[in-house]
Amino acid sequence: MMEKVKNRWLIAAAAVGIHMSIGSVYSWSVFTNPLHEEHGWGLTEISLTFSIAIFFLGLSAAFMGHFVEKHGPRKAGLIASVFFGIGLIGAGFANSIDSLYLLYFFYGAMGGIGLGIGYITPVSSLVKWFPDRRGLATGLAIMGFGFASLIASPIIAQLINNIGISNTFYLLGTVYFVVMIFSSLYLAPPPKGWLPAGMKKGQAGKETKKADLSELTANEAVKTVRFWALWFMLFINVTCGIAVISVASPMAQDIAGLSAAAAATMVGIMGLFNGFGRIGWASISDYIGRPNVYTAFFIIQIVAFMLLPSLTNAILFQITVFIILSCYGGGFASIPAYIGDLFGTKQLGAIHGYILTAWAAAGLVGPIVASNIREATNSYSLTLYIFTAAFVVALVISMLVRVNIRKVRAANEMTTGVMKKA
Repeated sequence: MMEKVKNRWLIAAAAVGIHMSIGSVYSWSVFTNPLHEEHGWGLTEISLTFSIAIFFLGLSAAFMGHFVEKHGPRKAGLIASVFFGIGLIGAGFANSIDSLYLLYFFYGAMGGIGLGIGYITPVSSLVKWFPDRRGLATGLAIMGFGFASLIASPIIAQLINNIGISNTFYLLGTVYFVVMIFSSLYLAPPPKGWLPAGMKKGQAGKETKKADLSELTANEAVKTVRFWALWFMLFINVTCGIAVISVASPMAQDIAGLSAAAAATMVGIMGLFNGFGRIGWASISDYIGRPNVYTAFFIIQIVAFMLLPSLTNAILFQITVFIILSCYGGGFASIPAYIGDLFGTKQLGAIHGYILTAWAAAGLVGPIVASNIREATNSYSLTLYIFTAAFVVALVISMLVRVNIRKVRAANEMTTGVMKKA
């Protein structure tokens, strides 16, 4: 029997393979100028492709979460591979016949559906394979999503120069399809009742893991205060983070006086902190707990966003932005483990899918708010102060979640005590 149990670190590697593939969506901006030069499409029209992809990511994650739980990560991963592969190959075809709307359909809708299913597919399995290190495991996979563009962007730029836009899409679609297929084929949930060696019978001085707060289905979870608290905390964290990402270069030039080249370098380094924040904060959450990590996110960012408008020193400005980006990435990576803590692992994929609709909403709200206020006031200060206020709200929510957790835990202990007496 023991030989049939898969290696959980290879499961984690397979999850990283899927996330490194779909995370290439963050390299979309590399296509912007070449598409503009080849077809004369407007920059807003081209960037809408990315917005459509993120929108469909949120929708498909919400609708397909139940499918992942019912049919398992392998089938869901194979479906994600097909959608994402067709999305990229179809984008090459759309480019070859000069059709912007087909590009929206293939890369935006089809690719976006592949993104959403691929994003949630490995996560619920990882949480089950790593009950002792939930944060580390999900942080590893989601770090892959954050780092993907650092690897993909220079390769895509080189490919466009050498083989053209359509052939780049065809090649990427084929390579990512193959990587995702092989990664998906290794994915599987652990056998029923399986525990890692260190957790069996509380071995060798290892701490036994605190029991999950509850074991709920997705439909039960959405009726709780805790679910909506997590939704709004993620929404605020992503809205403010994505807004900073969308205006980072001009804001750095405007506030801290960076040159265009220095600001571009800063944007590249932001990707590193986004990626490292995912694995770093998620791993820390295994030791200090998810509620403490989210409270820390909001306290740090209240201070950071309040200081940012007055940071004319280039180095201090950039350090502050990098800290914000680490919290932005950490928010994504810590949320699946937090879901497991609060709702159990019975339908974690489905609950995660529902909560990711906060990402889809934030992807639309953040950049629009940032650019509109900037145009109206000719300054980034008001935007940053509004986001500071949003983080104060998020901090209050994070405190209320703690109260709710204590209340539910006390009720659980009372129920357990009554059952023992009976």
